Amino acid sequence: MSRAGLAQRWTLFVGALLSVALGVALVQSSLLLLISAATYDPPPGLSEAQRMQISDGTTAAVAMLGVVLGGAVFLAGFVISSTFAFTVDQRRRDLALLRLVGGSRGQVRRLLLGEALLLGLAGASLGIPAGLQVMALQAWLMRRFAFVPEGFTGQWRMWILGVSFGTGVLLAVAGVLVAARRAARVRPLEALRETGAAARVMTAGRWIAGLLFFGGALALIIVAPHGGPAGGVAMAMNVAMPASVAVVAFAPLLVPVIARVMPFGGGVLGSLARANVRDARRRSASVAAPLIVLVALVVGNTAAGASFTAAGVDELKRTTHADFVVEGRGPLGSVPGVATASTELSLPGELTYGQGEDEESEGVSVLVVDPAAYAAVHGTPVTLGGRAVVAGPGGDVPASGTVRLRLPGGDLGELPVTGAVPTTMSGGANLLLPPGLVPALQLAEASALSFVALEPGADRAAVRAALARTGPVSDLDDWLRADAAGRDDTNRKVMLIVLGLGGLYALIGVINSIVIGAATRRREFAEARVTGLTRGQVVRAALLEAYAVTGAGLVLGALAAGGALIAVLATTSAVTGTATLTLPWPLVGGVALVALTVTGLTSLITSWSATRQAPVTLLAARE
Repeated sequence: MSRAGLAQRWTLFVGALLSVALGVALVQSSLLLLISAATYDPPPGLSEAQRMQISDGTTAAVAMLGVVLGGAVFLAGFVISSTFAFTVDQRRRDLALLRLVGGSRGQVRRLLLGEALLLGLAGASLGIPAGLQVMALQAWLMRRFAFVPEGFTGQWRMWILGVSFGTGVLLAVAGVLVAARRAARVRPLEALRETGAAARVMTAGRWIAGLLFFGGALALIIVAPHGGPAGGVAMAMNVAMPASVAVVAFAPLLVPVIARVMPFGGGVLGSLARANVRDARRRSASVAAPLIVLVALVVGNTAAGASFTAAGVDELKRTTHADFVVEGRGPLGSVPGVATASTELSLPGELTYGQGEDEESEGVSVLVVDPAAYAAVHGTPVTLGGRAVVAGPGGDVPASGTVRLRLPGGDLGELPVTGAVPTTMSGGANLLLPPGLVPALQLAEASALSFVALEPGADRAAVRAALARTGPVSDLDDWLRADAAGRDDTNRKVMLIVLGLGGLYALIGVINSIVIGAATRRREFAEARVTGLTRGQVVRAALLEAYAVTGAGLVLGALAAGGALIAVLATTSAVTGTATLTLPWPLVGGVALVALTVTGLTSLITSWSATRQAPVTLLAARE
């Protein structure tokens, strides 16, 4: 029966099959790339410094791919479960008839689970080869944005076949499980008449899930300001996920209310579209659900990333007491008119913790600084001397204990960590070292950045000309703006890799919901036409309805994204003393335009296709 049901109503299941296939492809690609980055071995012939830089980059790539994998699993589970639930809901009359002719509740559940199993296997079969293309695209993006070196590619592993098939089946069965249980519990006469439990859109499960995820989002918002720069940023960036699920859980209540205030226009078509939105709450909520998640994740996380970058730059501007920034490869020497010059030499390094089987290594960024000059320029007291080192503003290093540090060209051995400077929103080096600790030969290849403060009354032009003999000179404000532009560019690249394919997947989920909804509305459209409406009027009414639901989805997605923005304001205020919020208005407008265009075109095509046959033929047909 499961095979026969799939064959007979294949138009309803195309969207579910596509959702499973794309979900498997996205999960498979992210997992293979993560394993490939974690096991990547730099090619021979590189210097030790280059190998350390590549190792540090692949470590960051692994962390980023971990986020991508988590997001892929979340989106796949959400879109697939939403699509399957909507598919089952559109068949409630057929399932009721099956119960009336003798089918038991268990048989209905087994029928739906059997269909999900078949769709999971078929989707995984399509998703595995599609995942290879997705992996190639993701790897190209990572190389293009310099997160991994040239030549990096995702490596195929045979065991991924089992993981991909298991993922497809698990996501499909889990997605239909709750819907199957609910469909089996509804009394058949209530389903046919759409009364009682069949007419109830806010089930106990929806209420419980909505309240739980709302509580999770609220907890993250409350705790984020106390997590410091690293923990606070991570928690704020994760608020949009539970917030969007909470809003989706309450979507059957919220979408019709918001959609009804959208401008439908007057006349019969506006009234018809408004009535459809009000009466078809399940359909409206199902179309809006992927859109809510798309807006919440893309807008919320992008705005959060841009806001944290802006907060870090503002913090640097307030705490850095300098007039010029000089780029070069060594100290400035004596320059008339310079009061203080903090020359900071940057090197990649490798920290080792523990002994024996507990030994762990990680790449770090190291700054060799003069403690007095560093304190004068950055306003942070630093005590350095002998072999003592200090945990830097980038964090990730304990403020006490002993670490083993290896730099390009040599191992510095065991070093005592005697303190830490405050961590900052802008990050920075993980470890600060005194000048005499690193041999001059190892410092020869270090890049230098000198923050220069002038004496009162000094001739800025003359001092700038003298400093230019060492390297490029920038005003502090210009350097900060350039640094902010670089951070924004990096942030956009990370967001594109993390959310780009996921956002496209969520948008496909919106299309699936519209297509599934239109496939079951042929009789409804026919009834509207026999009452006097033309084919064009029916299509325009469906288009108005789609635009209203899309507008509601955008508003509710922005509401979920607002939870992340509240966490951003609280975290930046707690860490830097100033609440900072930067909204990516071009992205917001772009997402809204794409959503309206895609839903409008999909509604236009599907409703035109659904009204192709003569209405009398559809009404006379018996299925």
